[in-house]
Amino acid sequence: MSASAIDLRSDTLTRPADAMRRAMAAAEVGDDVFGEDPTVRRLEEEAAERLGKEDALFVASGRMANLVAVFAHGAADAPVALGATSHLNTVEAAGIDRIARIERVPVEEKGAAPVADSLRAALEGGARLAAFENTHNGAGGRILRPEEAEPLAALAREAKVPTHLDGARVFNAAVALGAGAATLAAPFDSACFCLSKGLGAPVGSVLTGTREFIDRAREARQHVGGAMRQAGVLAACGLHALEHHVERIAEDHASARRFAEIICEAPGVRLDPPEVETNMVYVVYERGGRDSAWLQKELAKRGVLAFEKDGRIRFVTHLDVTREDVERAARVLVETASS
Repeated sequence: MSASAIDLRSDTLTRPADAMRRAMAAAEVGDDVFGEDPTVRRLEEEAAERLGKEDALFVASGRMANLVAVFAHGAADAPVALGATSHLNTVEAAGIDRIARIERVPVEEKGAAPVADSLRAALEGGARLAAFENTHNGAGGRILRPEEAEPLAALAREAKVPTHLDGARVFNAAVALGAGAATLAAPFDSACFCLSKGLGAPVGSVLTGTREFIDRAREARQHVGGAMRQAGVLAACGLHALEHHVERIAEDHASARRFAEIICEAPGVRLDPPEVETNMVYVVYERGGRDSAWLQKELAKRGVLAFEKDGRIRFVTHLDVTREDVERAARVLVETASS
């Protein structure tokens, strides 16, 4: 990859800024398995407060957070209801299938929200956990709004089934709505978020819930090999991200909207979905026998990197690309699509 390439494949590509590296170097550490890393505890306390939960657990990745949540909710050996195009049901399916060894029950979705009748059928069919996603990657970075989430969570409560929010990009949703992340996490019994996406930390996620739930999650983290020792050097990055990188997410959203504005008139280009709510722009390209896979490869040759799968190209704005980068990438796309 050229050093001058504009990389819009994912917001996981950010590199720690100098201030974040200094926080890492200065971090006070201890053995986290014994609960003795003060920086990890500070991060967990801050995360719990921001999501409005009693306690939190620092883990290595978003996938681990979701997997540990499944175990901690006691859903092993029982079906879990989850959105058909959700990250849990697609990218993370192997963990659910091979490690947790539980049945996935895909639920029909409309935008970022499960369809109520489909969720109700899954619950009546024996699902013992209901999982949600915000923002919803497969739906194009769309937001699960509180007024959508609460009635769905209520269905699960009526069935006495716990709920979990895969909030990998919940701060993107919160910033876009002008709301606190706690408002978006409130309907759910547990919620996690990634530090290594829009927040710009190099690694890590945090799972939140009740103290009893987090106690079980801490044990489950051990079982899946996720225990860390002097993890404060990583937790310091997460603290820096929460303190300095939340509000600036609005810049990523504005850049994504600007990107969409420039490319939407290009021949053969269609936005899917047409609405850009956060930091993702999904594109379908069909023109003169050429398709999205062709366009993605041609863009890469011209220094614009994106992710293509199943006929859609995903462009994700993030901390390490400027508005000027995004506008230049959009112009390259228009030129390429028109060639």
